Amino acid sequence: MIVVIADLFDAHELAALREAAGRLDYGDGKKTAGRYAREVKSNLQAAPSPQREAIFAKVREAMLAHEVVRSVARPRALARLLLSRYGSGNSYGSHVDDPVMNGWRTDLSFTLSLSDASAYEGGELVMEDGIEDRAFKLGLGDLVLYPTSALHRVAPVLRGERLAIVGWITSWVRDPARREILHDLDLAARLIFDEHGKTPALDRVFKAKANLSRMWYDD
Repeated sequence: MIVVIADLFDAHELAALREAAGRLDYGDGKKTAGRYAREVKSNLQAAPSPQREAIFAKVREAMLAHEVVRSVARPRALARLLLSRYGSGNSYGSHVDDPVMNGWRTDLSFTLSLSDASAYEGGELVMEDGIEDRAFKLGLGDLVLYPTSALHRVAPVLRGERLAIVGWITSWVRDPARREILHDLDLAARLIFDEHGKTPALDRVFKAKANLSRMWYDD
């Protein structure tokens, strides 16, 4: 399941994040790629610093508090965050992200754009499923959540600059099909409540979700 979220931050928060990211020092992105992925990776990434960690702390806080992120991902932890900069000619060829980072299993990946879509040409996040590629051109503040198991790439940037925070989530529920069922139950509960209030049907949906969560959540 792939989900795009557009309201993680408001305009003032995004401007502050963008400004803070622009003041950071950047180095070769190949240093954070695996043995094979570094062969197809061409970008810059923010070097470790207190200022970078402050940006990451804001992103973690916002994501863990966001209703849709919580429903779709069931986040247990954010395993890792990186801040990537793509200029003209930069790209990241087809690859699959590492299954374990910093001792955490990676279940979902995300990209949070800190650039407006008009600020760069190319640079789409492309999901490859063997039948048809799906390209996502992210605007300022757009966040896309997708399975870490997906083969994907960042198309070459032809003009301008693409700035984005990427990260990986460890879910309480490792099976993506089970996460989707729980998300569907969340959506069903909201629809019932919005249309009819608290009803016996709503109680049954919550009971099913609670009992499935007990069965499926990691120990």
